[in-house]
Amino acid sequence: MKTNRVAGLALGVGLALTTVNAWSGETNVMTTNAVGSVRIYSVEKKAVLTVPRVVRTEAEWKALLTPEQFQVARHGGTECAFTGALYKHHGAGVYRCVCCGTDLFRSDDKFESGTGWPSFFQPVHELNLKTVEDKSFGMVRKEIRCARCDAHLGHVFPDGPKPTGLRYCINSAALKFVAGP
Repeated sequence: MKTNRVAGLALGVGLALTTVNAWSGETNVMTTNAVGSVRIYSVEKKAVLTVPRVVRTEAEWKALLTPEQFQVARHGGTECAFTGALYKHHGAGVYRCVCCGTDLFRSDDKFESGTGWPSFFQPVHELNLKTVEDKSFGMVRKEIRCARCDAHLGHVFPDGPKPTGLRYCINSAALKFVAGP
């Protein structure tokens, strides 16, 4: 699967992004509208940071993401079980939001749930995620979204392993993996 490369530079209350479209090779520069700020934890800095929220138009998201990433992260879609690029991934590092690069999960917190999606028993930090009640498909679930850009990531269930008892069931298409210690 081809993915887009994104490099960011903070500019005042916005964020300038240089993107390289994996399909066409075109390079674009976009400026996001930051509507306020949010506190997130950075694994690299080992600290809680205040950063601008990331808000973009539908057209900007489409230019940044593959069709599957766009459908999952921006429209609450779900990839088919056992098909995602990261569900059997076991490298050491951090799983980040595919839309804005926020650190979401550590590889040390990933486990095999047998569900067909990457599963984690805890996030990098609770600040980096937000939950929304999801009443779709005739059930009530807790949807998980990125706290910085509001990307749909997946759902959390109370049937995970110790120490939390939680299972964060996340779409591979909503994540990008960054190798590291």
